Amino acid sequence: MDDASTLLFQRELERALSVMRVVGCDTQRFEIKKSAHGLPKDIARTLSAFSNGSGGYIVLGVSEEDGFIPVEGFDYERMQDALANVCHTKLTPPVRPEIRPFELDGSLVLGAKIPEMHPKDKPCYISASSKYDGSYIRTGDGDRKLTPYEVDRLLDEHVQPRYDKKLVEDATLDDLDPHLVSGLLKRERLTHARNFSSLADNEALKKLNVVKLDAEGQCRPTLAGLLALGAYPQQYFPRLNISFACYPGTTKADVLQGGQRLLDSSTIVGPISFMVEEAIAAIMRNTRIGAVIDGAFRKDVPEYPEIALREAIVNALMHRDYSPESQGMPVQLDLYADRLEISNPGGLYGVMTLDMLGKEGVSSSRNQFLANILESTPYGDGGYVAENRGTGYQTIEANLSEALMPPPMPRNAINMFKLTFEKRRLSLSERKGASGSDLRAAILEALSERNSISTSEIMKESGRSRPTVVKCINLMLEEGLLEPTELRNSPKQRYRLSHA
Repeated sequence: MDDASTLLFQRELERALSVMRVVGCDTQRFEIKKSAHGLPKDIARTLSAFSNGSGGYIVLGVSEEDGFIPVEGFDYERMQDALANVCHTKLTPPVRPEIRPFELDGSLVLGAKIPEMHPKDKPCYISASSKYDGSYIRTGDGDRKLTPYEVDRLLDEHVQPRYDKKLVEDATLDDLDPHLVSGLLKRERLTHARNFSSLADNEALKKLNVVKLDAEGQCRPTLAGLLALGAYPQQYFPRLNISFACYPGTTKADVLQGGQRLLDSSTIVGPISFMVEEAIAAIMRNTRIGAVIDGAFRKDVPEYPEIALREAIVNALMHRDYSPESQGMPVQLDLYADRLEISNPGGLYGVMTLDMLGKEGVSSSRNQFLANILESTPYGDGGYVAENRGTGYQTIEANLSEALMPPPMPRNAINMFKLTFEKRRLSLSERKGASGSDLRAAILEALSERNSISTSEIMKESGRSRPTVVKCINLMLEEGLLEPTELRNSPKQRYRLSHA
């Protein structure tokens, strides 16, 4: 490291420590230790954790409890040799940090920048243990041992996973949807005539990895074929579905009057194309369709743009982890009062990182066979489920930008990827008519002309979201203005003016 790099390294750590003196330690990226009499016993765990995550810094010779000041009598040369020894001899693969002394308040302390390891080298583990017992990851609370599932996902990065190509032993060709299969073959024979125009259907499906031959020579669907083209894949994989939940507040703990925790929930099943359509419908029926003035015309604007939703849900189903250990985990759609979260098992795969999301020309498919099949699988609007061109995230960002909404907020971990959409903010014209008193007046006016009204009817006529309507109804019930026509939680529930 040259003098300029050393100075930059020192300034970087000085700035970080000055901030931490005000706001407290950044435990996600920094490990601060006194180390006056030797290295901390758990230093190897921290080195493993930073290496398996996004990297981090270790600072020795500094007292956090005394306000991030240098420790008297710190021997930085001895600590530098000791830390380098642990990095090189106690961990597999060895850690290659940048270790440099730097001056803090007139004393020399020690800083070490621990880089994230290449995906093909993870997990980094304590050599005296095994991969499954000695691998760690950094969390806000310190260093946590990786679960066996997380270690396996890191090992998946060493070779291309082929879980999606695995034959489904009990399934048969009768489990495939004829319409979807016909659409797939028509598309392939049109776009790849040289490869498929003269092949019989079963031979074409084998080349596309939709089916494989079992030990007895029987054609059976692969996991990818069943998920993309199956009539009901959940017959064999009950939890490879989408779990949808609509919450009344901004956390799962928020409840409405009477203890109601969910405004709507459903388990969405079927092939991937069907699940995407039904998931979008579930979001739309629980959110508001607003209106803005575009020139001389009124334009309907949803709280969450449909194109962005489709891309995000397709990505979650196409790129999720399909290893046997994750086949009991659904993709989750959690709709809150202020946001939508789309979560899938398994983090970003291969060369893809958070910094690379949306970058042109960067693409990495965990499930290459499934991605290839979905490229030619019919979708309800006359198109196909996935373009598979690495442009899905760009489409999401562009669609949100067009709707004057912020970019999605991604969160990546070894075992999970989550994409969060902020709820669209109301325009000025919408805000003028969006108060609860106006909604209350509209409900009372509607009930002056009819005997009863349902939540869905109020949503449709007012253009308000389900959480907004339910909150208003509950307040009117509490005030005695309304009364239910059915027993609590009845799917046929309607409301009428109270006769009390």
